[in-house]
Amino acid sequence: MRYFPLLTKVMHRLVVPVGIAMLLTACAGTDKVKKVDLGPNVPVMGVRTAWTSQIGGVGFPLQIRAVDNLIYVAGSEGNVAAIDARTGGDLWRVALGVKLTAGVGSDGRYSAVVSRDNELIVLDGSKENWRSKLGAVTLTAPLVAGSRVFVLSANRSVVAFDASSGRKLWQQQRSGEALVLGRPGIVMAVGDTLVTGLSGRLVGLNPLNGKVRWEAQVANSRGTNEVERLVDLVSGVSREGNQLCVRAFQSSIACVDAARGNTIWSKPASGSTGLDGDASMLFGTESDGRVIAWGRADGERLWTTERLSFRSLSAPRLVGQALALGDDTGTLHFLSRKDGAPLNRMPTDGSPIAFDPVLVGTTLVTVTQRGAIYGFKPD
Repeated sequence: MRYFPLLTKVMHRLVVPVGIAMLLTACAGTDKVKKVDLGPNVPVMGVRTAWTSQIGGVGFPLQIRAVDNLIYVAGSEGNVAAIDARTGGDLWRVALGVKLTAGVGSDGRYSAVVSRDNELIVLDGSKENWRSKLGAVTLTAPLVAGSRVFVLSANRSVVAFDASSGRKLWQQQRSGEALVLGRPGIVMAVGDTLVTGLSGRLVGLNPLNGKVRWEAQVANSRGTNEVERLVDLVSGVSREGNQLCVRAFQSSIACVDAARGNTIWSKPASGSTGLDGDASMLFGTESDGRVIAWGRADGERLWTTERLSFRSLSAPRLVGQALALGDDTGTLHFLSRKDGAPLNRMPTDGSPIAFDPVLVGTTLVTVTQRGAIYGFKPD
């Protein structure tokens, strides 16, 4: 994964495609390194394709939002849909008529995406409710919670809007380095606190007024140039109660107590995707394709597998006793949580997995860059 200059005076139509192109180029670059031949697939666990759907090509870092049994997805051309994860059928589908750079956030009623024209677009069900101009490029899906819409933009600003009326409620601005990461950051609700990643810090805000409640240092800016100093936090947080475990881009992983606002532990790590886990273990993929398990209590490494090296992996998703993760060939791999041993693999349409798989009930949902949506049923 790479980064792009935050040029607030340059037209967004130039900034967004460049940033995404650089991100995809970074992923494609691993093809120059010889991948390990995986050999024939020998299924150890059962997985079947339950259904498929389509949303149109996905050229931005899509985030899938799940609420109850529904998933909310979007394509680059402005198609947004609410899909029943049990059957693959549409609850609703709408074409917004604009290209998108971020989405989807939803609370089950209101859904939010961001256009390439830097407009926040909020739907009430399948009907467009309002639009509001944002001050910067946005690659992180908005958070919809508590009848509010929270937006984290690439200029390290957090803005809150009333979900019903579109009225701007507050804005929190944080200065930072000139470069920002070309992938989604962190914005989530933990109890009555809005938690977001701002540079190398995890920050807890009062969602009513945007005031800072606490800050936890996850990674420190180092180096002699802007590239080396980039320490943005990436989306994909493993939460157990008030404990949040996160990744700083190509720097470290850490677990933070969101009640007290302090860092519990931090370990060096060189990845660009988020984490998943449970009360005892954390799982992540490094930029070279290694899959690693750490102990949640102390961050000590438990196992590493290099079987999927140089495959531009998504973040893993914990599915019972297995980890599910996608690669740049559109293959969904299932590995043992115990030691990383292969359990099964499922093909899709041959294009890269667009973002991290999502588990909705007993259905594992993934989306490819060509816009194919797959619902898998692991045993």
